[in-house]
Amino acid sequence: MQSPVKLWRNQKKISGLIGKTGRIIAFTLIRVPPAGFSDQAPYPVVVVALDEGLKGKRITAQLVDWQPEHLAAGQKVVTIIRRVTQPDPDGIIPYGIKVKPV
Repeated sequence: MQSPVKLWRNQKKISGLIGKTGRIIAFTLIRVPPAGFSDQAPYPVVVVALDEGLKGKRITAQLVDWQPEHLAAGQKVVTIIRRVTQPDPDGIIPYGIKVKPV
């Protein structure tokens, strides 16, 4: 379980990224996921170069709501907040930044 303090500190970083746009510069398709993500496989992970005053900033995130034609360098995406994994035994639902095609 992640500590509440760690979750609280991560909120600041997450809130600053919501709604930012960018373009995919690299991608891969995860077919054999790590423990805890098997319900999401196969899923794409992308490296995104962000726009809007964040020039030079890159993030790595899961691509959601996608079709095969969206897996291409140059595809425009927007950052969103989504559930990352299943809730832990205490019922805390972990959220994080993901991206979706525009």
